[in-house]
Amino acid sequence: MRRFSRAVLAAVTLSTATPTLALGAVPAAAHERPAAHGPRALGIDNCTGTAVIACHFDVAPGTYDVRVLLGGEGAASTAVSGETRRALLPETVTAAGERVARSFTVDVRTPEGEPTGPVGTPGLDLVFGGAAPALADIRVTPAGRRTRQILLVGDSTVCDQPGAPYTGWGQMLPQYLRKGLAVANYADSGESTVTYLANPALFPAVRPLIRPGDLVLVQLAHNDKQTDGPTYRANLETLVAGVRERGGDPVLVTPIVRRWFNSDGTLNNGTALLVNGLGVDHPAVIRAVAAERGVPLIDLTARTKALVESLGVEGSKALYLYDEKRDNTHTSVHGATVYAELVRDELVARRLVPRGGVR
Repeated sequence: MRRFSRAVLAAVTLSTATPTLALGAVPAAAHERPAAHGPRALGIDNCTGTAVIACHFDVAPGTYDVRVLLGGEGAASTAVSGETRRALLPETVTAAGERVARSFTVDVRTPEGEPTGPVGTPGLDLVFGGAAPALADIRVTPAGRRTRQILLVGDSTVCDQPGAPYTGWGQMLPQYLRKGLAVANYADSGESTVTYLANPALFPAVRPLIRPGDLVLVQLAHNDKQTDGPTYRANLETLVAGVRERGGDPVLVTPIVRRWFNSDGTLNNGTALLVNGLGVDHPAVIRAVAAERGVPLIDLTARTKALVESLGVEGSKALYLYDEKRDNTHTSVHGATVYAELVRDELVARRLVPRGGVR
């Protein structure tokens, strides 16, 4: 699939309600190496704005716990995003005078989005938006050693897309995870199993980052249009073995469907269900490898097929970029959010993460 132009974080249209900005932050430093200028107190100067509140923390790459206190004198509704358009906290409503504490863990890396994309802005950038954002307090601290990574290996339907309206489900997943679980999204636009293994910036760079107990979700199929069956199977097995050699736990994910209907309102065709020009049924191969290698499977093809068919030709348009781009492959913010919820539910159902670890 095509690689889309990189863009800066787009501002969202929000209420002009004035937020609370009484910040009491603590020094932030990466747990792997110190911040570029050393630890220092982070105060109100780290956050600016009213209708949209932007915060920047001068920290080195690493994993950080963020605790926010939301709410203010008036009624408020606040959502948190950060880095390359990642959703980090769902919109949270607070009554007038109410304060609500929320925590999440965020991955800070370079490049901050797609591995083959631009470097991005150093440090941690957070954006407080929503209908009427209010931020009373924020604290950023290095994450503890017990933090578990969920690394994502995938293509443009998964990645941290740099420019709206394109959005990957991996970009929306962090908002559904609580403190102690960090999504490290190494999905990259246009990649197949062949290119992901061959490019030094992709699996060769990601593999050393895997720690014992980390989950590694693999969804690669959309771009394997010319990959024959034996090669596709072997590539999946290589990815699984590479994760396990590092002590990680691989999870194979079948690809999201393309919104390509038959005349009877079903998606029972090769275009929708990712059967390539050589007749390779990608989801079927993924299911077989998962069964043969004892790898947990998230059958996102089956889940998204059922959902898209239930919504029908018209109702399913909102999940994809059909209205904006006549695109039946890539998801909108709404679609990526819905599909991220499906992934969250599967992670819990298969006991890959504890129920108490998700929102």
